Amino acid sequence: MIKETDGDRFEAMRCLKQELTFEAVKKEFGLREVDFGLQQMRTLKLIDQDGLYSNLALLLSDQCVHTVKIAVFQGTDQMVFKDRREFTGSLMQQMNEIYDFIDFRNQVHATIEKLYRIDVRDYPEIAVREALLNLLVHRDYSFSASALISIYEDRIEFVSIGGLMPGIELEDVMAGISICRNQDLGNVFYRLHLIEAYGTGMGKIMKAYEDMEEKPIIETTRNTFKIILPNRNVRNDTTNRSAFKAKSVAVSDTKEEKIADGREEQILEYAREHNSFTKNDIVDLLKISPSTAARLLRGLIERELLKRNGKARSSYYFLG
Repeated sequence: MIKETDGDRFEAMRCLKQELTFEAVKKEFGLREVDFGLQQMRTLKLIDQDGLYSNLALLLSDQCVHTVKIAVFQGTDQMVFKDRREFTGSLMQQMNEIYDFIDFRNQVHATIEKLYRIDVRDYPEIAVREALLNLLVHRDYSFSASALISIYEDRIEFVSIGGLMPGIELEDVMAGISICRNQDLGNVFYRLHLIEAYGTGMGKIMKAYEDMEEKPIIETTRNTFKIILPNRNVRNDTTNRSAFKAKSVAVSDTKEEKIADGREEQILEYAREHNSFTKNDIVDLLKISPSTAARLLRGLIERELLKRNGKARSSYYFLG
């Protein structure tokens, strides 16, 4: 509570360690043809008005103490490890090494349609990139615990330390509202054209999966922010069966599956046209009370036509 109200940001505080080197960040700036000298370090707030390094400098330095751990599991649970690694050093070095580690395991599966071969990678590169950048830029570095990336047969989970910023809810993030916890670090990544000025990351991730039935899932707790990217090739095998099931249920005349006076079908049609939506969207769409909207959504979830993510006011829905 004190940390949230006293106005101090970890990245802006004076670093306790002043013996820092910047070989990795100099290399990254050089590759992108951006100057990195004493003046730029002052402008980017790596050096304060007294000529001393800030914690932002520590994060970008070769001596950075914050790490990211990656584990690769066999199957869809954590019973059997296939590989594990901890990434250290400058955030710029970690960014490149982590992306290469994931990219090496991002397999390509080919399908043939008539005379054409279509290659599809397990995970869209843009989604992996945005999830990784989100983990690094928005992480709460006042915690010493490592950020976590878990690779399963059917998904990748990116778990960043630090929940949502005060006053922001999950539905705000999904709507494109972004408040950067580390404003100066974000400015460095922006200067290197790694991120954009506005909160477009979540939108890009969802856009990458717009043609897939299985969508990315966002989960938050007080101290964590998790992005789950589904493996597109694992899901492809069941896409047609799932779509057929949803269509069959929608038109079924059986008592337990019959669509309630057309309103549920309107909700499903809305879900097909949007990556995700909230209960309030349904209230506005159907001009009904929140309690009625909740009842209709609950019925669709119970029949596995919709899925819900988040809790209470942070809940949002998407096709099941």
